[in-house]
Amino acid sequence: MHLFTQTLNIVTGLLAEEGSFGLNLDIFESNIINLVILGGGIFKLGSAALSESLIARQQKIVGAIQESEERLGQAIVKLAESEKQLAQAQLVIIALKEDARATAKQVKSGILTDGKVEIERLTLAAKNQIVTIESRIRKEISDYVVTLALQRVTLQLEGKLDLALQEQIIDKNISNLKG
Repeated sequence: MHLFTQTLNIVTGLLAEEGSFGLNLDIFESNIINLVILGGGIFKLGSAALSESLIARQQKIVGAIQESEERLGQAIVKLAESEKQLAQAQLVIIALKEDARATAKQVKSGILTDGKVEIERLTLAAKNQIVTIESRIRKEISDYVVTLALQRVTLQLEGKLDLALQEQIIDKNISNLKG
C-alpha cells in the first residue's frame, strides 16, 4: 500500500507542476468519506430502480429472443416447404423434359414416315406419268406410222387405180352399206 501511495504522490506531483490536475489524498480534506456514503446511498437506492429497469430490459430481450426463435422456426418450416416444392417442381420439369423428348422423337418419326410416304407417292406418280407419256408417244408414233403407210398406199393406189376400178370399189362399198 505504501508503494501505491508513493506512486500516486509522484504522479500527482508531476501533474500539479503542470498546473492542470491535482490529486489530494487527505481523506478529511477531500471529503472522500462523504463521497463514499453518497455513492453507497445512490447505489442502494438506485439499485432497486436499476434492477427493475434491467429486469424489464432483460424481459424485453428474452421476449425478442423468443420471438426471433419463433420466426426462425417458421422460416425453417417455410424453407422446408419451399425445398419440398422445389424438389416437386424439379421432378415435374424432368417429366416435362422427358415428355418433350418423347414427343420430339414421335414428331421426328412421323415426319420421316410422312416424308417416306410422300416420296413413294411422288415416285409412283412420276412412274405413272412416265408410263402415260410413253403410251401417248407410242400411240403418236403408231398414228404417224399408220398415216405414213396410208399416204404411201394412197400414192401407190392412185398410180394403179384407174377411174373404172375406183367406181367399182365405191359401188361395192355402197352396196355393203345398203345390205
